[in-house]
Amino acid sequence: MEKEYKTFKEFYPFYIKEHSQPMTKLMHFIGSSLGLVVLAFCFMSSFKYLILAPLIGYLFAWLSHFFIEKNRPATFKYPLFSFMGDWVMFWEILKGKHRIL
Repeated sequence: MEKEYKTFKEFYPFYIKEHSQPMTKLMHFIGSSLGLVVLAFCFMSSFKYLILAPLIGYLFAWLSHFFIEKNRPATFKYPLFSFMGDWVMFWEILKGKHRIL
């Protein structure tokens, strides 16, 4: 039986374990970066494209889980913790904590 996570602090080590491959982390980073670009574009022009930001981010992330990690995205069971984990990992990648190449 899978452990139930009550806090983000206990969830995050599981989240990182589910992203063991550098290419998975890279795909998440690309998707999140493109999502931020779309978000910035929406603020500068039109909010009608706002839905594209999360769609692009999750497309890259989920493809990496299905084809690289071969596991089920944590988003399906822990949507808020997973979203938070994406951005913590994104920041940690920027700081050089995770190898992505």
